[in-house]
Amino acid sequence: MDWLQSVLYSQWWPLIVVLLAVLLIQLIYYWLIFSRLAFYNVAKRPVNDKKDPVSVIICAKNEYHNLVRFLPKMLEQDYPEYEVVVVNDASDDDTFYLLRELCDKYPHLKLVNITQNLNFFTGKKFPLSIGIKSAKYDIVLLTDADCYPSGTGWIESMQSAFTGKTEIVLGYGAYAPQPGLLNLLIRFDTLMVAVQYMSLSLAGMPYMGVGRNLAYRKSLFFNIGGFVNHYKISSGDDDLFINQVARGNNTRIQPLIAAHTYSRSKQTFGSWFRQKKRHLTTGRFYRMSHKIVLGLFSLSQFVFFALLVALAILGVDWMLLTGVFIVRLISQLIIIKKSMIRLSEKHFFLLSPLFEIGLIFINLIMGISGLFSKKTQW
Repeated sequence: MDWLQSVLYSQWWPLIVVLLAVLLIQLIYYWLIFSRLAFYNVAKRPVNDKKDPVSVIICAKNEYHNLVRFLPKMLEQDYPEYEVVVVNDASDDDTFYLLRELCDKYPHLKLVNITQNLNFFTGKKFPLSIGIKSAKYDIVLLTDADCYPSGTGWIESMQSAFTGKTEIVLGYGAYAPQPGLLNLLIRFDTLMVAVQYMSLSLAGMPYMGVGRNLAYRKSLFFNIGGFVNHYKISSGDDDLFINQVARGNNTRIQPLIAAHTYSRSKQTFGSWFRQKKRHLTTGRFYRMSHKIVLGLFSLSQFVFFALLVALAILGVDWMLLTGVFIVRLISQLIIIKKSMIRLSEKHFFLLSPLFEIGLIFINLIMGISGLFSKKTQW
């Protein structure tokens, strides 16, 4: 027990105490919160077998090439009653002509054509509001023009989660595997974001969803006034709206692979950086309780590694530091592995500790630069 004595008599014992406290905080997040998704038992969850009608809504601005590839997958779902509403937001490519042609082939495709740029605010909240208003059915299922469903059972899987008083269903918008380290990093980041918002939803604190795969009731949207409370913020049509209306008793998750959507990840680090920075700028508009919970986890991550390195440099007993690191690493790997299985992700498990450290610094840089972000078009 020489290492314990060296710790007790070390001049750095206050920093060691902080390190152990931060370790405890991290373990609480991993085992009391993130484990809810990792060990989520889908077999015991209630299912809505009524197959209520659904309106799928897609906003498109110069998305001709994506619509050619992916829209038929939305239109050929194995579901008894649904419509696909595509809002053509003043596109200047051939989007309108493609949609008009597809309307002749698919009677359940509804084209909403915005011919002039009437969107006085940046972002897609205006066209999305028009799409929701044009929807025939109460359940609206949102996705993007560059997304495609995992199969023909996507609508059914998402709709099946609308049980009881459920008004919101949070799906998983995955990125398709592609060659390259950047794709692995983006998919790991996407997984960890999902681990947070799905686990906190299971803990009774839903705070966001992703517009690539999100469903809620049209009546909820209009009862709350739509996006009126944050219309001037260019992003946030998904997370800010959910942050405003989601509660523990009206929100469910749907992690099954049949309910996933996929899209192509960004091909350059710069484009991904700008995309993620744009999304992070909405975080400061979350409810205070959500900012505290999310901020504490991010802060404890950073402090943990910073103290670990600092104490190693100061010569604190290596057995203690190694033990602290291994305890957290094992907890992290167990939760990540189980979460990857739950969300059908592959091929980046062994790289996850390195990706985590990289994302800590990337998110820090993005958070600082996000304070000076300018409004961007969607």
